[in-house]
Amino acid sequence: MSRKRRRLVLIGAGIGVLAVAVTLMLNAFRDSIVFFNSPSDVAEKHIQPGTRIRLGGMVRAGSLVRGDNLRVRFEVTDGNREMPVTYQGLLPDLFREGQGVVAEGTLDASGTFNADTILAKHDETYMPKEVADALKKSGHWKDDYAQRAARPVGGGGK
Repeated sequence: MSRKRRRLVLIGAGIGVLAVAVTLMLNAFRDSIVFFNSPSDVAEKHIQPGTRIRLGGMVRAGSLVRGDNLRVRFEVTDGNREMPVTYQGLLPDLFREGQGVVAEGTLDASGTFNADTILAKHDETYMPKEVADALKKSGHWKDDYAQRAARPVGGGGK
């Protein structure tokens, strides 16, 4: 085999190995690339108990119950389904009912999401793109969300 042919074979084999590696990596990370799963996503994907995920949506009004030792229970909704969430710890200052939230943790066998981290929106106009997309998809998007989000952070100029 000539030197030129050997070089072409090595380059071709290298490209083939790289293509297989990229394909395997993309398949492995396909489900974990999502920023969060809505309650409907969790039900549709049949996520197994103990799997670590991010759950996102809106805190359902009237669902927040505070307990002893900083334990809280609330429901996250995407407009179609609700999922109960438990958390023990300090909540972000801006956490409240009717607001967007992303919780990190695991699902237990009873269908309750046990969060170990709670992320709340950073001001009264911010809504994560993923939450907005989920609300639009479920038909619960309100046009005034976009108008409020278009205002400058800090309440606008005077």
